Amino acid sequence: MKMMNMMIEKSVLKLKTALMQVLCMSIIIVCTSACRNDRLPAEVNGGHVSLTSEEKNEQFAYEEAERAVAEGTITQEEFNSMDAPSEGLQQVPYENIEQPDALIGVSEVILFKSQFIISYNVETHCPNYVCWSLDRGRLRGDAQRTDKFNFDPALSENARVDYYDYNGSGYDRGHMCPAGDNKNSMKAMEESFLMTNICPQNHALNSGAWNDLEMQCRQWAKDYGTVYICCGPIFDSKNPRTIGKRKDMKVAVPDRFFKVLLTMGKEPKAIGFIYPNANTNKDIRDYAVSVDEVEKITGMDFFYQLDNKQEKAIESVCKPAQWGI
Repeated sequence: MKMMNMMIEKSVLKLKTALMQVLCMSIIIVCTSACRNDRLPAEVNGGHVSLTSEEKNEQFAYEEAERAVAEGTITQEEFNSMDAPSEGLQQVPYENIEQPDALIGVSEVILFKSQFIISYNVETHCPNYVCWSLDRGRLRGDAQRTDKFNFDPALSENARVDYYDYNGSGYDRGHMCPAGDNKNSMKAMEESFLMTNICPQNHALNSGAWNDLEMQCRQWAKDYGTVYICCGPIFDSKNPRTIGKRKDMKVAVPDRFFKVLLTMGKEPKAIGFIYPNANTNKDIRDYAVSVDEVEKITGMDFFYQLDNKQEKAIESVCKPAQWGI
């Protein structure tokens, strides 16, 4: 009988152990699924809470309907009676579609600002990327450029680049999310001058070809309603040139810059651009590439929330003519 009891106790112990293993595995799976797309809470730095998917859809449908009225596709009466997206209109059931998937093996601190998102690299002291959705509303307003560059208070003191770290370097403090895309908000305008949104940029590029691309993006926002944008630096060397006179604060100088764009609407399309960090004055089409090409160079996965078939179709091509250039 004693032997029998001991066998039963061992069986019960094995069963408990097996159940615990299953439970732990379930917890790991749940946590992995939940954390894979985790983002720094907006409350950490007083940033912007993104729209919900439903709100995004409503906003997008309204913008598309506005365009339809302007183009004469639907009447004002039909527009006024709309309480749901019109049949045939593309929906955007995503949040922050402009933000790439989580980076792997890269220093990354996610900073939510009021109108854009920064992935900041504390090793290069540059953003990995900055992304935002640009619509007509952001281009309206009287918020004036401050031209007052500042350290980002969201970072710890030893990780902060300040405006004077660029002094005497020969490089501009180049915006990734440009000031001109934040005319509707003084807060966003000021945030665009935080050094986490800045990279060392060749002056001729900053004031020339890169600025031309920024202005073209604004025109596309007027044409298409909303353009989803992500841009950032490219470092071709593992040991890039640096600037800065402080011993522990060296800012890496990018070799190139990328920018990718997506617009949905009735015919979703995407395009990429790569510019050398140098004086260049070629035609905008000379810098156009497919989004796939930018992904190959940067290792980032853009617009990953799209349906796989749709994502593959629009990211594999580079058709400047589709964009009127």
